[in-house]
Amino acid sequence: MDGKLAVIGLGSIGSMALWQASRLTDAVAGFEAHSPAHGRSAVGGDTRLFRMLYRGNPDYYPILERSRQLWAELEAETGQDILTRCGGLSIGTKDGPYLTALLETTRTNGAGHVILSREEMAERYPQHNLRPDDIAVYDPHAGALRTDRAVTAAIEAARTNGATIHTNSPIDSITETTDGVIVASGEKTWTYENVIIASGGWSRRLMPDYLKTATEIRRNYLTWFVARDAAQFSPEKFPIFIRISGNRSMYGAPAVDGVTVKATLDGRSSPTPQADSVPRELTPAEITETTETVTEFFPGLFPNIVRSDAFPDLYTTDGHPLLGRLADRSRIYCATGFSGAGFKNATGFGEIAAHEALGKRTFDGLDFVRPERFAQ
Repeated sequence: MDGKLAVIGLGSIGSMALWQASRLTDAVAGFEAHSPAHGRSAVGGDTRLFRMLYRGNPDYYPILERSRQLWAELEAETGQDILTRCGGLSIGTKDGPYLTALLETTRTNGAGHVILSREEMAERYPQHNLRPDDIAVYDPHAGALRTDRAVTAAIEAARTNGATIHTNSPIDSITETTDGVIVASGEKTWTYENVIIASGGWSRRLMPDYLKTATEIRRNYLTWFVARDAAQFSPEKFPIFIRISGNRSMYGAPAVDGVTVKATLDGRSSPTPQADSVPRELTPAEITETTETVTEFFPGLFPNIVRSDAFPDLYTTDGHPLLGRLADRSRIYCATGFSGAGFKNATGFGEIAAHEALGKRTFDGLDFVRPERFAQ
């Protein structure tokens, strides 16, 4: 036996699961097909939004609360600045479907928030060109997560704790036996008591058929713009944002590099056949809609895309992740299928996966993410 646990894929979730597992045992290994935080995975793109306000299932909120604590722990443990705490804005039509749903969830889970009128928004955040019926909800705990820094820090923390890291080691197969799980990469094999599949868009080939049917690889693209006055878009003055106003939608982050502002169309993922061959270039239609939206929303940005990229992620048919064992007594644990929304909760999901895969603890109230929901 080569160890108690192997984590396959050291990206958004896998790196955090490895870090958490290394706090419980030093008999843990991580396998990464390329190098940690490489720019072709779902980790790419510099930042992801962290926010406590959202639409949907209120059962995510305890995971968000725990994730916020764990991001701070990772920063303290590694000395890295990972979460830029700049607050967040949810902007939309007053009494429209977006903010109505967000506020309904927020009132259910009790998240702290402040409702800002159009006039208050114009005074505090003049960077946003608002429509007459727009208002906003401010999230004091939101911020921008530095993705490559987060993943690298988690892997190095795990290594310091005694974890073994295998880079440039794509996994060809995993085979469950009565005693453990055989992990194969080329001609090399290892055997571990348990395995976590956390390889995002590359996870499907390691899954049983019932989960392949319930998932698909999708392409997400990101775009950046240069500010006319970069100081106005600094984290001190420009919170992260999600805006759904009428027929236009966009989300983004401040100029964490002091130069470029991330501003990307919301909800534009599209199916793609293979994670290894995601089209990186934007289509003419994507460029047109993006620049038109930026032109309306942000007069303070030059309306030409100065940088863009696209990344793969694994989506489930119901939009909720796959977090749990393949079956009651299976040694294979899934931590994938986060459907483009996993990074903010990566530390919390990683903690759950590590504890459950090692048999240290079981978490309740997570039926909506368990893989078995698709086994019917």
